[in-house]
Amino acid sequence: MPEIVFDTETIGYIRMFEERTGARVKDCLEAEDKLIFLVEVGDIPKAVGPAGTLVERLKGMLKKEIMVVEYSDDVETLVKNVFFAYSPKSVTFQPKGKGRHASVTVDPAWKARAIGKAGKNLKIARAILLRHSDVVSVNVA
Repeated sequence: MPEIVFDTETIGYIRMFEERTGARVKDCLEAEDKLIFLVEVGDIPKAVGPAGTLVERLKGMLKKEIMVVEYSDDVETLVKNVFFAYSPKSVTFQPKGKGRHASVTVDPAWKARAIGKAGKNLKIARAILLRHSDVVSVNVA
């Protein structure tokens, strides 16, 4: 996995997020016009606030879409957390090149949303997983 280096702008986002929420940020990246914060295990309630109020406030301040994901050292759990909004049922892995391919199973009614327009959510998932695991590709089944 590549070493994660933050630029000044990203460090500013992390500082603002942590100050406003009290959640501890493990990683912050931008993908598909979204600012993604990976927070430490157990910090999701702090990060989003009651009924998502903190995230909504931060969206307004930063003028960016925000996604918050709970980090996990367990790759299967991390994949499920990335797709949390789509109630993932299971994750399977197959070897692929030097890493693994993850296949996430969701309710068929959620499949299109989980993939996103033009695969947007898959690209976001891949960006997160490339930084924190040996997963090199993802699909939704």
